Amino acid sequence: MTVVAVLGPGAVGGTLAVRLASAGRDVVCVARSGTAARIRAEGLTLQAPDGSQRARPDAVERLEHPVDVLVVTVKAPALHDAVGRIAAEPATVVPLLNGIEHLVTLRERFPRVVAGSVSRFEAWKLDPITIRQTTPALVLGLAADVPALHVPGVTVTVGPGDRELLWSKAVRLGPLAAATSASGLAVGALRDDAAWRARLSDAIDEAAAVAGADGVRLDAAAQWEIIDAMAPSLTTSTARDVAAGRPSELDAVAGSIVRAGRRLGVRTPVLEGLLAECRAS
Repeated sequence: MTVVAVLGPGAVGGTLAVRLASAGRDVVCVARSGTAARIRAEGLTLQAPDGSQRARPDAVERLEHPVDVLVVTVKAPALHDAVGRIAAEPATVVPLLNGIEHLVTLRERFPRVVAGSVSRFEAWKLDPITIRQTTPALVLGLAADVPALHVPGVTVTVGPGDRELLWSKAVRLGPLAAATSASGLAVGALRDDAAWRARLSDAIDEAAAVAGADGVRLDAAAQWEIIDAMAPSLTTSTARDVAAGRPSELDAVAGSIVRAGRRLGVRTPVLEGLLAECRAS
């Protein structure tokens, strides 16, 4: 039987763990001791538009046995500590982190890393073992196919390549995370406010220019088609973390674009201004 480990069973990782276990995969969650103990005792519950599901994956604080697939779903600030809890060698590692810099870290540690991303998905944890999903499906983009992740409730698309996959999300998410964090507005209010829409549009243009300088040509207008189709109440997990004073992915998703711009000689004054506002608040 295919064994899949999920490093960081939060909103994304917990949703994936439930879907995989419900489809018959052998799943082990790698989590901090308190969360791992609760998962072992009570399982994980997913409340989703297609119904509520409860699964009983194994859970450990440290992965000591080899697995077929390790899915990394921790947030960027926790990556270094989380990877230190992987003692066994997974055959394939699939990171589902936001941003464009984490692949370097993971490829220094693991021999086979397949770039991945999550899109058009919103969920959050009601408590350490309960996840509420509001969007219809968990949509994964992968740079190469990983058959173990094809299960009901998870939509998998494959291609085109590492940089294209990560930039196609980063040019949208980086500016959106910065704008929702700086403004405190949900997507609908942000779209409807002329001044904020203009700032977000300029930031997306900057991000697309950086991506282009890195060899990935993306249409900023296409990013707006996605944003305009989002539910008005939707926000970013980064904005929720910033508002709550928790460690956030703001630097990983928006700061990484600024750093890439400096490396590639592309100016990003609007995005830098949004980041400065977030840090000052």
